[in-house]
Amino acid sequence: MESTTSFLRNRYWVLRHGKSIPNERGLIVSSLENGTCPEYELASEGVNQAQLAGQLFQKELEENNIPLENVRICYSPFSRTTHTAKVVASVLNIPFEGAQCKVIEDLRERYFGPSFELKSHDKYAEIWALDEKDPFLRPEGGESVDDVVARLTRAIATIEAQFKGCTILVVSHGDPLQILQTILNAAKQHTGPDCDDLESRIQAVRTPPILSQHRKFALLTGELQAVIQD
Repeated sequence: MESTTSFLRNRYWVLRHGKSIPNERGLIVSSLENGTCPEYELASEGVNQAQLAGQLFQKELEENNIPLENVRICYSPFSRTTHTAKVVASVLNIPFEGAQCKVIEDLRERYFGPSFELKSHDKYAEIWALDEKDPFLRPEGGESVDDVVARLTRAIATIEAQFKGCTILVVSHGDPLQILQTILNAAKQHTGPDCDDLESRIQAVRTPPILSQHRKFALLTGELQAVIQD
């Protein structure tokens, strides 16, 4: 069973969006402007993945005796993540337009910059090589790993301020979710002075040796994962 820890008020699960039309086309779509276009939502295979993820999440909720009224779905505003969140909400029979579903812009895709936008996803290898070398270095015009950490910290702080004792499903993208898992797992293990709250714990683990390893938490499309394993 996944559980809360002392520095978090809620339980967290992450779900990478289902296979999208950009995934099918082999395209990098990472800007907010492009990412929110309806033509870049889920492919049919991705809808099936989202349905299966919703069913798996429902099973986990039942096994852990978590009532549906305690569930919150927080999602990126991109078309592919919004589509995924809608499908999961439908499986769970949670009203998507209701208070249990919340779009959070800081959960959006990592922006890889103009030299990667709408280019082949084969170019991801260049970005991840850069990340491994220096997670504070930005792809030209894009976001570094640490830039993403900054806004994910804001996103989690927002969720933590609004909800307590809830089970949060974060529906986002490959890079943000692997980075989120990296910082929360490292923050859980961090001990020392002034580390009793979320922001100070994350700040303490914003170091190159930790952030450069985010690929260890890579998720497949439609993959559901408990964030912190006890």
